[in-house]
Amino acid sequence: MSIYATLWRLKFPRHGDVHTGCKWVEVTAQGVPPHIGSSTPGLGNEDGDPYADFLPPAVVTDEDGDAEFMRAVVIITEETVKGTARHPQEYSNPLLMLDGKQYASMTFDELHNRICDALRGAQPRLTIETIDSDGRHSLHFEDGTSRDL
Repeated sequence: MSIYATLWRLKFPRHGDVHTGCKWVEVTAQGVPPHIGSSTPGLGNEDGDPYADFLPPAVVTDEDGDAEFMRAVVIITEETVKGTARHPQEYSNPLLMLDGKQYASMTFDELHNRICDALRGAQPRLTIETIDSDGRHSLHFEDGTSRDL
């Protein structure tokens, strides 16, 4: 059984920037409910949190395992692998790992930018795409470099 619940799935530009001919990748938000790893008596984790090595700290819940925020939200792509040598529930190389309060207090624009930045990695951000009079497309990046499509 998984500790994650799928919250949503959306397509994002594969390398973080939209342009003519860009590839798209499916990005998924996996929520970790507040009762997972909680030390609240009766929830089964009185001996310790089995997920503490790879998730944000457990949240305080009521006796039913409910809380205001999820424990975590993990943002992954279809290429992200679930299961590591450390724990079968751990995702290797998720795009983002947020605690539930961070996720709930973020605007979609902030989340979108964080996901695109993670997809882009160390590559410079695309600033403009140009189309010449002969139909040639060029991409121009924030570091001053450019590339023809």
